This record gives sequence, C-alpha cells and structure tokens, in this order.
Amino acid sequence: MLGPRYPDDVAARIPPGQRLVKGWPVLQYGPIPRFDESTWDFKVSGLVDSPFTVTYSELKAMGPQRVQADMHCVTGWSTLDNQWEGVPFRTLAERAGPKPEAAWVITHCDYGYTSNLSLGAMMDDDVMVAWGHGGEPLAPEHGYPLRLVVPKRYAWKSAKWLRGLEFVARNERGFWEVRGYHTHADPWREERYSYQETKDAESEP
Repeated sequence: MLGPRYPDDVAARIPPGQRLVKGWPVLQYGPIPRFDESTWDFKVSGLVDSPFTVTYSELKAMGPQRVQADMHCVTGWSTLDNQWEGVPFRTLAERAGPKPEAAWVITHCDYGYTSNLSLGAMMDDDVMVAWGHGGEPLAPEHGYPLRLVVPKRYAWKSAKWLRGLEFVARNERGFWEVRGYHTHADPWREERYSYQETKDAESEP
C-alpha cells in the first residue's frame, strides 16, 4: 500500500517509514512524575573534570537558546518545525569538561528510566535539554519540567522528565535498548531494533 504523498520539499524531510501527523502524540511508560521545584535538581556526572548539580532556576539561567527541529518517533509518526527552548548539550558539556575516555552519555530520568547515546551524537548543535515547546512550557505529558531533545535520532532518545546526564567510557544500554531497540536510532537509516545492529554498534557512529 502506498503511503501519503507530500510536496517534494516536505517529503525530503520525512525519513523512510514515517508519516506526518497533526498534533503531538503522547507515548510513555509509567506515570507522569510530580514536579516540586523546591526539591528538584539536575546533575551532570561521570567521567568529567567538573561534575555539577543545579536547581531548575539555575539551569534555566545557563544561556537559554531556541532550536527549530523535526521529530520522528520509532512508531512511525513525524512532526515538523518544532520550536524548542532550553540549554544546548554543548553548554553543559563545556562546563563539565568530559575526560578523554568519555565516549557515551547516559540520560537519567525520573523513576529510574535511562537511555544512551554516543558522545559524538550528543554533540550535534541541535541537541539540548528543553523546558519549552512552541513558545510555552512543556506540558507534563511531554516531559515537563525538562526533557532531552535529540532531533537526529528517533524520539525515544529524547527522554522525558530528565534529571541528569552521566558521561561514561562504555555503552550502557537504556530502558528501551535492553528491550530490543537500537543503540544509535538514526531514523534515516531506519535503526529501530537491536537485531539490526552491526558488530561496531558499541562504538560511536
């Protein structure tokens, strides 16, 4: 069966196996956390020279920027021209100072949820920790107060309810990765499932 037809300029932005949707679908595993700013903090740790912990207000004061980017979910939907507001990952990395042996980043979220990506993938200039979308604060079901945004990877890598980033030397598969999802999750390569991984999947793409 043929999929929907899009204008050429739009079709060029939609990876294989994806379709545009209206609105922003909500997908999650588990309940939505309750946010208490008085006890909430965000940690950058692991193989870095200067680990640090900041409050929500301190994080939001760290040179916020805006990014416009598309989002592609592994379940097959895509949305274009999302407007994100937050702090670039590079800003956090520059403050922390990754050690030479740091090659991967583990995202830590509420309820013990984790995900993983290579440091190389995280250093893309459109990767950020975001608290805003479309000019408004994130809705709780979309990750408020903070989520990761990694536009060039399937959306499960853009983990919601983010609480920290840990720099490590070796790949540590996260919640969905140990359940059969791909380490690198590049939508243009349709890297959806772990059985697609090659022998070099444990190295940086």
